[in-house]
Amino acid sequence: MCEVFAGQDPHRYALTTRRLRINGQSTSIRLENAFWALLDEISERDGLSTPAFISQLHSEVLILRGEPANFTSLLRTACLVFMASGTRPQAAQMAAE
Repeated sequence: MCEVFAGQDPHRYALTTRRLRINGQSTSIRLENAFWALLDEISERDGLSTPAFISQLHSEVLILRGEPANFTSLLRTACLVFMASGTRPQAAQMAAE
């Protein structure tokens, strides 16, 4: 069973830092490549660039809950919600597995 997890391509869990603007503020976010791929997919589905999607998500969180304590963790869990929602095209689901 662990071979499925241990045998994955190391590029998936390598960290990448992207610089972007969130509501006009320049910042950087560091995530594993697998999460960046999902955020890119979510953004494309919604017709936004990834920075625009992240900025919009941040704005909505500010309105609902105030400043998040750990926005990077919120992004990771947003990816999990997306995966659990089953809204991904079948081909994309197969490619990610």
